[in-house]
Amino acid sequence: MTQRAIVNTAYLAPVQYYSKFLLYDDIYIEQFDSYSKQTYRNRCRILGANGPLNLTIPVVKESGKKTQTKDVRIDFATEWQKNHWRSIFSAYNSSPFFEFFADDFIPLYEKKEKFLIDFNHKLHRIISEHIELNQEPKYTSTFEKKFEGADYRNIITPKKPYQQYDPSFNPVKYTQTFDERFDFQPNLSIIDLLFNNGPGSEEILTNCINKL
Repeated sequence: MTQRAIVNTAYLAPVQYYSKFLLYDDIYIEQFDSYSKQTYRNRCRILGANGPLNLTIPVVKESGKKTQTKDVRIDFATEWQKNHWRSIFSAYNSSPFFEFFADDFIPLYEKKEKFLIDFNHKLHRIISEHIELNQEPKYTSTFEKKFEGADYRNIITPKKPYQQYDPSFNPVKYTQTFDERFDFQPNLSIIDLLFNNGPGSEEILTNCINKL
């Protein structure tokens, strides 16, 4: 029987998010829900020289109106792309695999993608290629109020600790760029794993899965 799961779109999603692509046969991305703030939809967490750092994509706010995730537009009033890439470069330029993968990411931080969901998807495709994830996510065609499968839309979120809400995920330790300064920081953005472990990222993701 095909195992299915549903998640939200996410900006350089955390390790927890990507472990689901190895745990389930089909991953669906919800695009018809009402967009909400302070989620991984437009925020990721990396490890910089001064510790964990949140990077947030500004979006266009329409006051007094609910917007579906698929219609959320990126706000380019500030130079967030330049700032995000500067932070990513500073955090990972000395990591073992940064120079092998960086050139694939740079063009996306130079082009102004209109919709958040499209930007996230293009980043996801680059990440999937380098981790060798073979499945392409499917996008919902309507709002899935009750999804027939595993529903992670309200579980993979900065607001809920994975230890309490996601027993299928158990992060394993790997070498991080600033591990001489900080204890291991679990469940950061997938790029932390990718830039530090390259081809070994898939095995680490597999080891993060608790088979229930």
